[in-house]
Amino acid sequence: MAKKGKEKNTQNKAKHAKLMKRKKDKLRKEKLQRAERLKAIMKKASDANNSKECTSS
Repeated sequence: MAKKGKEKNTQNKAKHAKLMKRKKDKLRKEKLQRAERLKAIMKKASDANNSKECTSS
């Protein structure tokens, strides 16, 4: 026998899906920013190392 009235958790499921999507997007964005920062640090370190080698030679 089918239930009468509105479905049980459709609004909660939609809210949960929205929040989880927001959370995953935030984590993805933070991961990309961390990678970019690391690349910048690595480039700066290698540039410093290269300039150090050039001046000592």
